[in-house]
Amino acid sequence: MTRFEPGELFSLVRRQAKAQSSNFLELTQPSFLMHHHTLSRRNFVKSAGVASAATFSVLPSLRGQQAPSQKLRVGVMGLKRGLAHVKGFQAVPNVEIAYVCDVDSNRLAEGAALANKGQKKPTKAVTDFRKILEDNSVDILSIATPNFWQAPATILACEAGKHVYVEKPGSHTPEEAELIVKAATKYKRKVQLGTQRRSYESMITGMRNLHEGAIGKLLHARTWYVNARTGIGKGKPAAVPDHLDYDLWQGPVPERPYKDNLIHYNWHWHWNYGGGEIINNGVHSLDLARWGMKVDYPTKVSYFGTRYNYDDDQETPDTGVAQFDFGNSSASWDGSSCHRRPEENISFCTFYGEGGTMAFDFSGYKVYDLKGNLVSEREGTPGDVPHFQNMCDAIRLGTPLTQEIAEGQKSTLWCHLGNIAYRTKTTLDIDPKTGRIINNPEAMKLWKRSYRKGWQPKV
Repeated sequence: MTRFEPGELFSLVRRQAKAQSSNFLELTQPSFLMHHHTLSRRNFVKSAGVASAATFSVLPSLRGQQAPSQKLRVGVMGLKRGLAHVKGFQAVPNVEIAYVCDVDSNRLAEGAALANKGQKKPTKAVTDFRKILEDNSVDILSIATPNFWQAPATILACEAGKHVYVEKPGSHTPEEAELIVKAATKYKRKVQLGTQRRSYESMITGMRNLHEGAIGKLLHARTWYVNARTGIGKGKPAAVPDHLDYDLWQGPVPERPYKDNLIHYNWHWHWNYGGGEIINNGVHSLDLARWGMKVDYPTKVSYFGTRYNYDDDQETPDTGVAQFDFGNSSASWDGSSCHRRPEENISFCTFYGEGGTMAFDFSGYKVYDLKGNLVSEREGTPGDVPHFQNMCDAIRLGTPLTQEIAEGQKSTLWCHLGNIAYRTKTTLDIDPKTGRIINNPEAMKLWKRSYRKGWQPKV
């Protein structure tokens, strides 16, 4: 059990009591818990109810307002990447996986088996994440779903009184990026974005050295991503597999017929569901670029490229370069999804300064002088656990989040803006104070999206 000095504990209790008082009126509100139990899950999802976000209000959890040594109970939603969430949270002392959730019964069984292997108390396996929100003993909803689910689920979880760990990118549109931040603020919840390098001690040290002038004034940051993905072919209409609740998988997005080459991963390359490679992986390296350059929003954004490698159903580019201009400095993202370019061996994120170069790989960094001589280096240890630990420390002790959602969505917005520039074939002018697009009505049509009836996020 963690021990605290009397003064420290007294201060903590005062903060917690104040938080409880601020939530008292919420606790007296009518709840969805009072009337949903007579509906079957499928009818519940499909009914003219599939009702609005406000309908799913549930009582806020008070567990996050108890003593710092408390056990935190977590529900994990989305059990591919979510398997790492299960293991990551279980590696943090005094954390229990209370629920696992997936719309695929095969993945659900795998997640439950993994969770139960790591703890004594059995985890509950559910298909509908709203079952987790109804449980007042749950402190955290950990979201590892497709992009289009992340903001709607986070907003509902915040409204339900849960803290949230949400995978990158955290939003599917710029409007969702704004709404998810608004929800965290309104409901006073801790919301951590899953750009986990923000919690690597090696990255924190490297960025401190960069900011203290390791390579002088910064001029440009170049980010890089390569892969050797294959084509996905032409999808055909097919019967929905028995193990998949496709209706709930679609959730908030406009409904489309099931096809045989979409689930579980290829949704990334369709605009209705994903945002291509820049939002899938570019957000990690661009977040490092923004962190290192100490900038929020660019003044101009462009993204040129296309699909060169395969004639298939993919809509997003497999090759391209996005540019972000800040007036006196710049950043870029170079993506090649279907060719690894192994001979190039470029670092994940490289900063170019007046006095040299600093190259960050996936967890460490190297510093070079202007002649290319290695000056210093630092190895890092990659892993998710520090980011989950930071999330739990923020709830228990009030420790600042290393990637609080408002900060994280600035990096995500860069990716959204890149995609908008690509899709409109324009160079966007951006207000550097707000991140908003200037004088481009066609581009602003992509600022938001449409939703299935009753699923539009509201804060």
